[in-house]
Amino acid sequence: MNFIEHYLSNVKKEFHRYKTMGEKTFAQLSEEDIHWKYTEEDNSVAIIVKHIVGNMLSRWTNFLTEDGEKSWRHRDTEFEAPYASKDEMLKAWEKGWNCLFEALDQINASNFDQKVKIRNEEHSVVEAVNRQLAHYPSHVGQIVFIGKMILGADWQSLSIPKGESEAFNKRMFG
Repeated sequence: MNFIEHYLSNVKKEFHRYKTMGEKTFAQLSEEDIHWKYTEEDNSVAIIVKHIVGNMLSRWTNFLTEDGEKSWRHRDTEFEAPYASKDEMLKAWEKGWNCLFEALDQINASNFDQKVKIRNEEHSVVEAVNRQLAHYPSHVGQIVFIGKMILGADWQSLSIPKGESEAFNKRMFG
């Protein structure tokens, strides 16, 4: 496997990892929970997802040929009027991720060194991809944190639960 193939494989793996973390959180949340906000000024899970999806559709649609900030995107509205239902939110979530993965599948050795633009600033493919690989996990972390706040003691850990590191390491190392 050459560097380009290795990089793209790793990027896809990491994006899938964060997508899964979001989905494991959504599975624990009720219809009402996705709209919960700590204060009126905060974002709910549904609002954060709306922003992530808006960003994904803008950045990854025609990734190699158009500016990543599309004229049809209205970022400010992503923080208003959240999805009406959990089902609607989950469908949008899938649409955003599908757009991302389809775009990544278009990158190969023949276009890897191409320049792409985001808000009229030129980026290498690696810079543009890494920018989003930093952006989406920060929001998934927010979603997870909100889920933990809502569920408290009922939260099911997405990694090694507190107090179980030693047992985990014994299983991993024999």
